[in-house]
Amino acid sequence: MKAIFVTGAASGIGRATSLLFARRGFKVGCYDVDVEGVRRVADEIVAAAGKDACCHGRIDVTNEEAWSAALADFESQAHRMDILFNCAGIMRTGHFQDVTPAECRRQLDVNVMGVILGIQKSLPVLERTAAEEGQSTIINMSSASATYGQPELAAYSASKFAVRALTEALDIELRPKRIRVCDVMPSYVATPLVETQTHRPRSLHRLGVNLTAEDVAAVVWKAAHGRGLHYIPQANVAVMSRVGGLLPEVGRVLMHQIAKR
Repeated sequence: MKAIFVTGAASGIGRATSLLFARRGFKVGCYDVDVEGVRRVADEIVAAAGKDACCHGRIDVTNEEAWSAALADFESQAHRMDILFNCAGIMRTGHFQDVTPAECRRQLDVNVMGVILGIQKSLPVLERTAAEEGQSTIINMSSASATYGQPELAAYSASKFAVRALTEALDIELRPKRIRVCDVMPSYVATPLVETQTHRPRSLHRLGVNLTAEDVAAVVWKAAHGRGLHYIPQANVAVMSRVGGLLPEVGRVLMHQIAKR
């Protein structure tokens, strides 16, 4: 049975992805700092796909020891890792001067170091799986905000640019080990991450929330079985990404319009 390790599995995209992969025959490792939330997701998976479809536990993705413990637990039950899905993330919207240094640092710790630690700690099992099965895959949760820096979520946007750069670099570096690396770059998604924000950025009003967690989970499935590097669910964001890459000044103008009051 193929196996996927999911961080941030207690809610939102992590939950939806865990359920989708379990229903399609994967052994799913559900891990999150929210122990009760991840237990509820595990119960859902067991009800939908059977008791052998899931293992679960706690992880703080910023803590090396927590990664080691969670991966040891997962390996003892799955014995392989076909996919690592670095989904855990946090966001704090607001005008830059209103977001404290501690809040900025926390976003970088979870969104960037959480991904770096996850990849570094998972490489041994990913390499073994790739040697036995021909390939393993790392999927990182990036964001549409990694196509052009977004005002009113500057630190979050910076963290997702870092994830994008990491993805691009490691997809080249790890290919000789038969480990593929890609990312998913959605815009605003109807999840607690977005719904709990007290500050509503102008880009949120203009772009709207047009994706569900299930929509993004379907893109994660596509990424797991495809050959691409960046998976962008929405056509308008994909166009902006391409235009911004070829014509940076045009991308700047577009972002000015999106953020305009």
